[in-house]
Amino acid sequence: MLISFSVRNFRTFRDKVEWSLIASPDKTREEDNVIDVPEFGLRLLKSAVVYGANASGKSKLIKALGYMQWFVMDSSKNTQIGESTGVEPFMLNDISVYESSEFEIQFMCKNKLYRYGFEVSALHVEAEWLFMRSAKTVRNKPEVELFYRSGQEINFNSKQFGGIVGELVKNNAVRDNALLLSVAAQFNQVQAKVILDWFFGITILSGDDEDWEKALTLLLIRNPDQKPRILDFLSSADLDIEDVRQGKQKHPDDGKPDETGERFRRWAKREQSDVKVQRRLYSDNRESVGFIDFNLNWHESAGTRKMLDLAGPVLSSLRLGWVLVIDELDARLHPNLVSKIVQLFNSKETNPNNAQLLFNTHDTNLLTSGNFRRDQIWFTEKNRYGEATLYSLADFKTDVVKKNDDFEANYVRGKYGAVPYLGDFNALPKANSEAEPKPQASHE
Repeated sequence: MLISFSVRNFRTFRDKVEWSLIASPDKTREEDNVIDVPEFGLRLLKSAVVYGANASGKSKLIKALGYMQWFVMDSSKNTQIGESTGVEPFMLNDISVYESSEFEIQFMCKNKLYRYGFEVSALHVEAEWLFMRSAKTVRNKPEVELFYRSGQEINFNSKQFGGIVGELVKNNAVRDNALLLSVAAQFNQVQAKVILDWFFGITILSGDDEDWEKALTLLLIRNPDQKPRILDFLSSADLDIEDVRQGKQKHPDDGKPDETGERFRRWAKREQSDVKVQRRLYSDNRESVGFIDFNLNWHESAGTRKMLDLAGPVLSSLRLGWVLVIDELDARLHPNLVSKIVQLFNSKETNPNNAQLLFNTHDTNLLTSGNFRRDQIWFTEKNRYGEATLYSLADFKTDVVKKNDDFEANYVRGKYGAVPYLGDFNALPKANSEAEPKPQASHE
């Protein structure tokens, strides 16, 4: 489970911001929305939503988490000596543009609590650290340092993070643009592999890699045990879909390495072009007389396609206890559908494995739906210098924000900030219809 994520000097975030899933002392919706973790003295949230004006940092927050996941998963195998780390510092300041960027995440995995982070510049990993707590020591002992890296100088705990790590450090086998954690996992260091498996369980839907994002649903459609769950999900969304027929493309898993995932992406793109949606056919007497197939891409609406794309990630996250992160969950979906998806994660009946949903949206209807506590509602706001901040509704004093307030109305009128400060649109130049030449019809 995710506890918190923080980032500094990345894209629009010059100063450090933290997205925390630690619940406040508030007891609102405690039974459904909060995960009690008594062995660590924690109460964690099952979902969190971010609001803000356009270009205020909502999507950049998700991209920051996505960058951290990508660098952890791929820096050891998909970069070469001297290649760029791909990090993007805050560019609107003449100092920060040359400074390193920092990422840190806290999470629970295999009954352990981990704190992992790194600082990275354009070409080098400047620092990297990993700390751990186990349940039996959390109340009376500090966290244990598993390793700390400063440049290419690495100190590690040989008892709790040993094995191949000693050889890697001795032989200077960790490149200056790769993470020790990633390299250790590649060499099957036990704890490093456990942590990378946890990172793999973060599913980010940002629209940056659509073929990859669609692939999970396409794979589940091919699975006879999982396909009925996909159809139930679509049926619950009132889409009148009787069946989804998979394409005929051969799955690319032929045993050959595909470390960049390119063959898998190409398969997913071809596969989706073949997917058929089956609907019921009726006679003039309104009696069912059979079924008819429609090509998903050609005949179905953008909303239907998005629900199908979401089906795999949503259902897999709920089944496996993963973290699902979605940029603009509300895009092309009815507000009631978005609310129902949130409820799937907040409910202890439909989410027994404590999956977590993090997303951003412009849909203010969710603020009045009763789905969220104050500590689940977050905002991004950008100042005149292009620097974004992140804050929670729970950060406001209780005499300013009460749990029974109309959050939607207060947000729309700007009480919580994070709304656009619009100019006078009426001051825009008026079109002079008489002065403009009218297009002439062509008779050719």
